[in-house]
Amino acid sequence: MSSDEGPGPVVTRRLGYLLKHAQQRMAELTEAALGPLGLTGRELGVLNVLVGREPGSQQQAAQRLGIDRTTMVALLDTLEGKGLVARHPHAEDRRRNVVELTEVGHETVRKATAAAEAAEREFLSSLSEADGRAFRESLHTIVTG
Repeated sequence: MSSDEGPGPVVTRRLGYLLKHAQQRMAELTEAALGPLGLTGRELGVLNVLVGREPGSQQQAAQRLGIDRTTMVALLDTLEGKGLVARHPHAEDRRRNVVELTEVGHETVRKATAAAEAAEREFLSSLSEADGRAFRESLHTIVTG
């Protein structure tokens, strides 16, 4: 087999291969959907952690997303630069920064959520509606244990 033929049939049936390539496809669709809004998938992830919650600390948001503090600071710097989040010292512990969405941030989350949902529908479009629900539920079960 030449390198132009791609991976063999055994490799393409392996779960690791399938999950990796499914995630890559979902990421491509999501990035394309969010691009017009000036967001990345990671940035939307941060915004989603912040939406609908009382203002929390940078550290709490990083823990919810499973990312390190340095990465979270960089993401929040970017989101703050876009006017989507605001940070201010915690009222009782000035060493902690509280993070919350701005009005523009809330509106952007609404639009970005719709765009991301459209990307998910496109990703699942080769499955029946029932199979798409089952796929999502199966992944949820695996991820949450």
